[in-house]
Amino acid sequence: MKKKPNILFILSDDQGAWAMHCAGTPELYTPNLDRIARSGMRFDNFFCVSPVCSPARASLLTGRIPSAHGVLDWLRDGNVDGVKFAAQGRENPYGQGYRGEHVPIAYLEGQTAYTDILAEKGYHCSLFGKWHLGDSVTPQHGFRKWYTLGLGGCCYYHPDIVEDGDIHVEHGKYVTELLTDKALDYLGEMEGKDGPFYMGIHYTAPHTPWEEEHHPRKWIEYYDNCDFKSLPDVPDHPDLVTGPVYGTGRRKVNLRGYFAAVSAMDEQIGRLLDALEEKELKDDTVVIFTSDNGNCMGHHGIWGKGNGTFPLNMYDSAVKVPFLISYPGLVSQGKVCMDMVSGYDVFPSILELAGIANPLEETLPGKSFVGSLEGKECPEQEEVVIFDEYGPVRMIRSKNWKYIHRYPYGKHELYHLAEDPGEEKNLFGMPEYEEKVVEMRRKLETWFLKYADPRMDGVREGVTGCGQLCRAGIYATRAERYAQE
Repeated sequence: MKKKPNILFILSDDQGAWAMHCAGTPELYTPNLDRIARSGMRFDNFFCVSPVCSPARASLLTGRIPSAHGVLDWLRDGNVDGVKFAAQGRENPYGQGYRGEHVPIAYLEGQTAYTDILAEKGYHCSLFGKWHLGDSVTPQHGFRKWYTLGLGGCCYYHPDIVEDGDIHVEHGKYVTELLTDKALDYLGEMEGKDGPFYMGIHYTAPHTPWEEEHHPRKWIEYYDNCDFKSLPDVPDHPDLVTGPVYGTGRRKVNLRGYFAAVSAMDEQIGRLLDALEEKELKDDTVVIFTSDNGNCMGHHGIWGKGNGTFPLNMYDSAVKVPFLISYPGLVSQGKVCMDMVSGYDVFPSILELAGIANPLEETLPGKSFVGSLEGKECPEQEEVVIFDEYGPVRMIRSKNWKYIHRYPYGKHELYHLAEDPGEEKNLFGMPEYEEKVVEMRRKLETWFLKYADPRMDGVREGVTGCGQLCRAGIYATRAERYAQE
């Protein structure tokens, strides 16, 4: 029987597919991400399930769409017990601490994550970094080691660390380096233990804040004289909600901090890759790097992700994410895969890589992309279509077309990507494209009718991009509702 591989799953936060040197951004210094791409495969058309953190992360773990697992927006409440940890919240000199937190909510309670299945099959599962799926203090879903953050984001030099059922603020240690230190320590502890490991390292980079005091001076100075020519410098989008940027000088501040955060993370990823080689684990370990959602850094005049505008947006720069994977013996070196793949395909793919049967194969929307890793072509008889959602906003995207429907009133969008890859010309409402709209909307609604749970369907919830306060639909308990009143 073939030995089960170790799995190193590295997840960044708010990193667009464009935000790597190997993806065509020459100013961005990412030698270690490029290193993974050279030793394995880079996917050029990998899409998140929702262009905001918590729903996308929940879908990666469960294989279900947001309207089936009920995490529909970033989690604004339910992360920690706000009363119990009030003092720790005040220790953080930035932000509002835990004043907005009430009762902890395990949003994925009752759901099956692929880590649950890995743990049942003998994997040692560990998590270092951002959880942001509710009840951050309690280990769950098969993770034995639980070193996380109290909230979703944090101040880079003052992270609120969850460890052994408590929270403490680490003052002065850059969180990207701190998470790597802890992961490497645990990797050392795993030596000699029976069974493979799954290690999730969930960095907060390159999420805001981007001001220079939040990132290592080394990397801020590296980009001090950069003009960021490969990034758009266009007027602010009319629906921008993050405040004016164009012509204010904030463009340089934002891009310098964002690039510094990516390069600082890349440096730490290098330490992880070096450790695998030093411990002679490289040949036995699947290394995956991806992000929860994309991010516009001036693209379309937007600074943020799906909720960088209102109405919420589904531009490719918000829904496409980097995806790199290496596994010697299976994945060819230096290949770029153009297949269209989604975050809901991660669940079945990881189980197949681990040699574990998928018990939910008949009920989940995703399909394994291991065939793509082996160089097999997608069947030509069926068009590959990607679906996304963010509350009342839904997207269907094929290779050449994208349709965005906003319930209940619009505005809707249609783009012919073959002729307009930058999504500049909205064709919705033009008579000559009416049949295409009808065709794509029919496919969109048929698919969501199949996979959405009507009890927590995002089009029926008040999702605005400002955060989720309790469970969706009927799963919101009386205690949770009461805590918000």
